[in-house]
Amino acid sequence: MESFSNNQLLQEIKSCEELLTDRIADNMETFGVSSTVGRLLGIIYMNREAMTLDSLADETGMSKTRMSQVMRQMISFNIAEKEYVKGSRKDHYNVERDYAQTFISLFTSNWSEVVKRNTNLERRLREQIRHLETYLTEDSPEEVKGRMERLQQELDEWNAYYNWIDNLVAFFESGEIFKHVPIVAPNKKEEAQNEE
Repeated sequence: MESFSNNQLLQEIKSCEELLTDRIADNMETFGVSSTVGRLLGIIYMNREAMTLDSLADETGMSKTRMSQVMRQMISFNIAEKEYVKGSRKDHYNVERDYAQTFISLFTSNWSEVVKRNTNLERRLREQIRHLETYLTEDSPEEVKGRMERLQQELDEWNAYYNWIDNLVAFFESGEIFKHVPIVAPNKKEEAQNEE
């Protein structure tokens, strides 16, 4: 069996941590979030304690200004926060350690924004339709009347869809999702499968 020195062990562990950090960064793109956000999330997570912008800049090779921008973005996603560190004048940042909560925060912040944008578009289009309806007469062509009616039906379906997404966001934010799809630790998952 091959033996490793303590330095070699630390290097192997660091390599594994870097792979995990890289995967977290890649996964962020599925949320429509930059991989830089994921990289910082992974770095702070693997560091196991709050980090300063200076230490993040050193770790990533990016500027402190860029680190500040990304941390503000992460705070707005509710996956990071400033943390007071006794004896330090610098701002320290920590991240959400619960993977499921990070998923919920990213999922809900993105979809809440999508709902908001699309609800605003629906409102503007309905106002435009009401305005256009004032020009309809009995002599208006059937094509015009039909297209106006179809557009209103489409907006009704649009509204129902975005209300559904809004309800889905609330389902996640309330934690109700865990009653239907619980997180099961690997050893508990095996036990559950063996009982079946």
